[in-house]
Amino acid sequence: MASVPASPRLPTPSRGPGPAAHRRGRPAAMLRVEVDQAFLRSPRGFLKIARTLVALAAFLCFMASGAREAYAALAGMEVVTNALFLLLYLVKLDARIRFLYWPLADVLNSVLAALLLLVVSLCAIIIKTNKGTLAGGVLGLTLLALYLVDVILLWKKISLDKARGGSAPAK
Repeated sequence: MASVPASPRLPTPSRGPGPAAHRRGRPAAMLRVEVDQAFLRSPRGFLKIARTLVALAAFLCFMASGAREAYAALAGMEVVTNALFLLLYLVKLDARIRFLYWPLADVLNSVLAALLLLVVSLCAIIIKTNKGTLAGGVLGLTLLALYLVDVILLWKKISLDKARGGSAPAK
């Protein structure tokens, strides 16, 4: 009669990322994401959060009122852009991705968004097909003011006279 082979021993699960993370092809350092608590408490962090929330409120007003698609599209684009910049600064990706000067990119984004919001918000207020469109237009002008404050704060931090050694976080 043939003997039955013994069952192999199963490996015991390891705790923590340790050497097992390297065997799976992911270094342990890439598994951690640090949140910059100081940015959340800074004036710029507060402005980013406020901009995202006001843009979301304007988007919801335009969507609920059945306003023109361009109004809602611009407000929705601003929600996404603000959320991405907030995430960028919150997890310190601006310090890791150095090929782009992030404070200047943020200023350009704010200036272009302010110009677009000025046109769209004034059109929404002047046309005011209903109260939702009017509320979205007023929130758009409020968002415009927040963008201008952000540009002023960022411009104080950017020194174009200094040599650019790397992308320092703009707090």
